[in-house]
Amino acid sequence: MSEKKQVTRRTVLMAIGFAFNAVVGAAIAIPVIGYVLSPIKKKSAYLKWISLGALDQFPEGQTRLATFVNPFEQPQDGETAKTPCWVRHVSGDTFQVFAINCAHLGCPVRWFPQSELFMCPCHGGVYYADGERASGPPERGLFTYNYKIVKGELHINAGQMPTLADQAMLGKGKSPCLG
Repeated sequence: MSEKKQVTRRTVLMAIGFAFNAVVGAAIAIPVIGYVLSPIKKKSAYLKWISLGALDQFPEGQTRLATFVNPFEQPQDGETAKTPCWVRHVSGDTFQVFAINCAHLGCPVRWFPQSELFMCPCHGGVYYADGERASGPPERGLFTYNYKIVKGELHINAGQMPTLADQAMLGKGKSPCLG
């Protein structure tokens, strides 16, 4: 003789509890898996070399403002897709390309050729010509982009804004990336 299993309130509530726990577990697991796997995607997704122009646009011993279009621009970006940077031609094939943002709170720094200083108008941050901190609230120098020279043009890796983490991995950004 066979016994029929009765559906009780307890079994229904247990099933609902298991389903709820599965949904919560998936909601937590998906971002964690994405975070763990993100370095694999990050290495290739943000490697975008952009030309800043011919080398003769950047005279030796001078610092000039250059602009490039963000390689990941969206239609809604408009004028904000145009990103400025400071290019310092040290000598020969040696350049320094600085992000325009102050390392303190991100205000745009301005170059003053008379004093050979970068100055931040927001909180008084001052940087030397080589991007190192001179005074003010910033605790470090300006962030730098990696660069390379291709067929007489200066190219920068503009796929990702330079940050402190990138600078630490690349020897503080002082040597050009030849990749």
